[in-house]
Amino acid sequence: QVQLVESGGGSVQAGGSLRLSCVVSGYTPSTYSMGWFRQAPGNEREGVACIENGLSTSYADSVKGRFTASNDNARKTFYLQMNSLKPEDTARYYCALVLGWDSTCSRSGDPYNYWGQGTQVTVSS
Repeated sequence: QVQLVESGGGSVQAGGSLRLSCVVSGYTPSTYSMGWFRQAPGNEREGVACIENGLSTSYADSVKGRFTASNDNARKTFYLQMNSLKPEDTARYYCALVLGWDSTCSRSGDPYNYWGQGTQVTVSS
């Protein structure tokens, strides 16, 4: 049973930083795409970042240059470093995983079949 457990959300002032973590358990090492998504009340879900097999990454224009996706294979943990946070970054953030992935990572939610529970990020002005 693959499980994703997120942590690291919180409340910060604009300009601050947070690092989200996503610990993955219950899977056999495989190729993958890990995506980071966010959803604010009344808004559609947005794919903000992804990382593929610890190699290539992709970012939404809204976060490019501020957010960085990475991973630690030994700890089976994925990270989303968020710097220069803005009030419009306020949302619930989710990590998602698809295994057996052999293409560039996806910021669309469609391929992902494992999702974390989400963690709230609130940025005040």
